[in-house]
Amino acid sequence: MERRDVRGHYEELAAEYDEHWVYGPDYVPWMAGRIAEALRLSPADRIADIGSGTGLFAREVVRALQPVHPILCVDPSAAMLRQLGTPPPPGLTPIVASAENIAEGRARLPYDELDAMWLKESVHHLADPAHTLRGLANRLAPGGRLLVVMLPATIHYPLFQAALARFEELQPDPAGIVEHLRAAGLEAGLTHVEHELRIDRDKYLGMVRARYMSLLSTFSDSEIEKGIEEMQVAHPEPVLVFPDRFAFVTGQRRGEGV
Repeated sequence: MERRDVRGHYEELAAEYDEHWVYGPDYVPWMAGRIAEALRLSPADRIADIGSGTGLFAREVVRALQPVHPILCVDPSAAMLRQLGTPPPPGLTPIVASAENIAEGRARLPYDELDAMWLKESVHHLADPAHTLRGLANRLAPGGRLLVVMLPATIHYPLFQAALARFEELQPDPAGIVEHLRAAGLEAGLTHVEHELRIDRDKYLGMVRARYMSLLSTFSDSEIEKGIEEMQVAHPEPVLVFPDRFAFVTGQRRGEGV
């Protein structure tokens, strides 16, 4: 297995990241809507997108919610945050920091407490998820909500078999994240949402070649090319149709609004 630096992976991918993640015109609004719904966001909330990348979903939440306070786009990759623009659009404040920095109080935030925060497909990057999630939970105001959006333990993507097997080897179990949030003192639960993806096969193969999932950065160039050959044989159809299913782990701090 060829392991690569995660931050370096996203630094290299930053300029093309949005292109790889916008599967179609409905995907980002759909996901942003599910995030806002799960967190019960209101315009008055102080909100942070932890591991925001280029701010794809935060931008859509701002468009729909029109928050009073700018949403904090927190990411350790300055290159990813630069894709927000200079200056960043109204309603978004970029902060170069990791989830661990926020959890341990090593990064200054413009808000003393947060009413809502989400981590989308980044919890698997945490070296010590129990510790980091506890620290993030401690940044919540009374009644504050935390959402972890993650893939389930098994996925049905049209990837090559070695990638699917490695995903199952490395992916945390959503049930374990629920327990971490409960141990952090939050009232926590688990639900799932699903969205059907339809994507041109050649585009998807290009996304795999560009390692659009951090999982793919653990494979060498030759392994990626071999995997793409396997995918071409297994999926001759010009348009790939597959379910994108997500686990939504939600936690709420006891206090006002509970």
